[in-house]
Amino acid sequence: MYVLDQDPFINGVCEVETTLEPLDLLDALQSIEIDMGRKKLIDKGPRSIDLDILLYDQKIFSHERLNIPHNLMLERDFVLRPLSQLIPSEYPPLPGKNKQTYSTHLKALPPPEPTPISTTPISPLFPSLHATDPKRSTHVMAILNLTPDSFSDGGMHAPTDLNYIAETVRNFIASGATIIDVGGESTRPGSTPVGAAEEIARVVPAIKHIRTSIPEAANIAISIDTYRASVAEAACAAGADIVNDVSAGLLDPEMLPTVARIGKSVILMHMRGTPQTMTSLHEYPSGVIPEVAAELGARIAAAEDAGIRRWRIILDPGLGFAKIQTHDLEILRELPRLRAMPGLECFPWLMGPSRKRFIGHITGVKTPRERVWGTAATVSASVAGGADIVRVHDVQEMWQVTKVADAIYRV
Repeated sequence: MYVLDQDPFINGVCEVETTLEPLDLLDALQSIEIDMGRKKLIDKGPRSIDLDILLYDQKIFSHERLNIPHNLMLERDFVLRPLSQLIPSEYPPLPGKNKQTYSTHLKALPPPEPTPISTTPISPLFPSLHATDPKRSTHVMAILNLTPDSFSDGGMHAPTDLNYIAETVRNFIASGATIIDVGGESTRPGSTPVGAAEEIARVVPAIKHIRTSIPEAANIAISIDTYRASVAEAACAAGADIVNDVSAGLLDPEMLPTVARIGKSVILMHMRGTPQTMTSLHEYPSGVIPEVAAELGARIAAAEDAGIRRWRIILDPGLGFAKIQTHDLEILRELPRLRAMPGLECFPWLMGPSRKRFIGHITGVKTPRERVWGTAATVSASVAGGADIVRVHDVQEMWQVTKVADAIYRV
């Protein structure tokens, strides 16, 4: 039996390389525990840190001090769950022919009580995202475009008018936004790139002003909407917490290593090509859900290879990017299936349907700013499908939509 009356704790599994033999490795881990003040007062109860060796390649090791594989790992949901994210299709090194994968062992366990929930940290002042918590609230991300040519609000917010930007941000926060997404270059289909220097000149003063001159913004998160590493680094130095990259690192090879180095969370969005070419890259012969899942999985692997921690990643299926109306609708309809695809489990998801072209096609509303009601339907569908963040222009209206949708679906 495990002690349940204890504070919440973080549990994870890491895959590491070592030259140490098993007992030497155990000594090293126990030394770390001692240095961090561990005191084991209750068997299977709370402690400040607990480092266990689960596996050592595929070796079986037995000693009075240590057994590998770990004796209890196949009965512990909180161990098997993160282990199955690392090596879902591998088999524990156990005697006998009736072997099952780690993911199969996990599925065979009874529902745990309490249920472990995933954690994605954003900043010290912003609550972590818990994508597997069925009662979580949906975050509203307000769009602050400092561009003259964005598809629905270009030119509304001049990057040099800091007073107007401050007023806009205050209104966003008062209307329910918890994240402000700052962008300095349009990524609408066919848009023209502006260059890193111009993009930095647009976004950095605004981010600094939000962080230093708007007390109401102290506990909100700021994301920088860019695919350039230099812009992301400058924006985060100015106060941004999240890098929101529409290309998931494909348009700038320095983006993922930069995000890893500065230690920020990142939104990896699915897109093909560039904003100039993506409208011709919308063929999904195997189906939009499996192909988007596979391509996002490849970007997750690239991010991890670059040094970005798995718990720092947020996913975005990229509504309207290299997709036509039927694809956008299928993603909204099948979001639970996409979230459950192998390799995509337990990540937080952002959905960005706001004022998109497919809404205009369906409703006949040509002016993007007038697509509020159609956007409301897609935001509600996003919440029902499991989105953690919705990126929107009409903050007050969509906050109300998320509140009601949360009350219906997040129970």
